[in-house]
Amino acid sequence: CPTPASLRPLNGTRICAELFADNSPYYDQCCAGDVLVVEPSSDVPYMPRGWSGRASSLVVGTKCELVVWSRKGKKGNTRKFSA
Repeated sequence: CPTPASLRPLNGTRICAELFADNSPYYDQCCAGDVLVVEPSSDVPYMPRGWSGRASSLVVGTKCELVVWSRKGKKGNTRKFSA
């Protein structure tokens, strides 16, 4: 998996989190497959099409916090992730 400090694309802008579609019990095979990029100050009440229930691993960048809800539309229980 990428390190939290390395979440920057080639143009150098900041990324707050990356969610990955594939996971594995073996660490060197985690963070694979399709990637959903979360930009700073994103406010997304619904997962993008095709991502609901699909993210299996994630990395949150330094100085960022990712808040997720158990139900659509920012309802249900929350969980916070940070670097």
